[in-house]
Amino acid sequence: MTVKDILDAIQSNDSTSADFAALQLPESYRAMTVHKDETEMFAGMATREKDPRKSLHLDEVPLPELGPGEALVAVMASSVNYNSVWTSIFEPLSTFGFLERYGRTNELAKRHDLPYHIIGSDLAGVVLRTGPGVNAWKPGDEVVAHCLSVELESSDGHNDTMLDPEQRIWGFETNFGGLAEIALVKSNQLMPKPGHLSWEEAAAPGLVNSTAYRQLVSRNGAGMKQGDNVLIWGASGGLGSYATQFALAGGANPICVVSSDQKADICRSMGAEAIIDRNAEGYKFWKDENTQDPKEWKRFGKRIRELTGGEDIDIVFEHPGRETFGASVFVTRKGGTITTCASTSGYMHEYDNRYLWMSLKRIIGSHFANYREAWEANRLIAKGKIHPTLSKTYSLEETGQAAYDVHRNLHQGKVGVLCLAPEEGLGVRDEEMRAKHIDAINRFRNI
Repeated sequence: MTVKDILDAIQSNDSTSADFAALQLPESYRAMTVHKDETEMFAGMATREKDPRKSLHLDEVPLPELGPGEALVAVMASSVNYNSVWTSIFEPLSTFGFLERYGRTNELAKRHDLPYHIIGSDLAGVVLRTGPGVNAWKPGDEVVAHCLSVELESSDGHNDTMLDPEQRIWGFETNFGGLAEIALVKSNQLMPKPGHLSWEEAAAPGLVNSTAYRQLVSRNGAGMKQGDNVLIWGASGGLGSYATQFALAGGANPICVVSSDQKADICRSMGAEAIIDRNAEGYKFWKDENTQDPKEWKRFGKRIRELTGGEDIDIVFEHPGRETFGASVFVTRKGGTITTCASTSGYMHEYDNRYLWMSLKRIIGSHFANYREAWEANRLIAKGKIHPTLSKTYSLEETGQAAYDVHRNLHQGKVGVLCLAPEEGLGVRDEEMRAKHIDAINRFRNI
């Protein structure tokens, strides 16, 4: 049995759940990996100089053992996230430390502690097998997966699954991720694939869409409401493009920060009107490596008020980190909120605490999303309220180039990867709904 037989079953209109259950699974499959013996390959190099194309490998790997509460999924498509880039350049830490610690937690988790790491935190595909205790899903189901992996044996996570002490991000802090022909997931990661989307379109939103939902919309994040002024850094990017859509769909006023005319046009096409091209307007928040420039914060704040009719920012959607954080804290209104979920320009944030404590502002750390938030975010995709921001797809063999493009910010929106899918455009089940939203679905492709 080969993965081609699996693909044939997926592409057949007559395949039943029993047919998928009867498929003999292959002993091995192709997957994108990093190697444990190469973790020092970029030692001494600047972050920007580290090249994912050198560290990512397309390997033939053995099929992992299926455990209770788990599922094996045939991956039709996946996508590249920043955590894929971080894994590939071994920053800020090698992910093999995550796998080693996970492997020590229980006998079954030892499967994850390997000399290679199969990466990827998104997928769209078809369930092949489910382990003992799985009742909600069956072979043949078309699914997408969110990347929250939890054990829920501690009470800490039962009010918010992100607070489980054994919370991990699948494909980053666990093995057997989605940039592969087959993936191993916990069955509670699975959600229904939106029927009006192709495989690659359905795979693109997962991580970033759920992350943006929690950070901006959820009560665990900023709790955005109608009329809020929301400052969105990188508003046309993989994460910011979803934040921009959530702001617009929720009746808020996004102030979109971008770095080019082209990216400004993308935001306008989504319906945003208040746009700041930070390169064209020449904002330099740091005088040198160690000194920020408050005059630039003030100039930035003045520009924001010009766009909002004199109002300050209610919520800042932060993810660049070090480069922008001082400005973000400064421009937020009294009593406002800065939510942060990443630090793509550096982890050591600096800001003037007088503008935080004396103005009663809040900084909220936000990381991915809990089960409920992930389902809510996926539901909005399925209903056509929020749309994928896929701009380009690569083959599985080209994942290194895709990760390089994301690392060097050469991309728009999200970058997809075809895994088992032989071409783009497959997997659409609801052509009528697709036709209603086709312009929005293709928005980032038409750049």
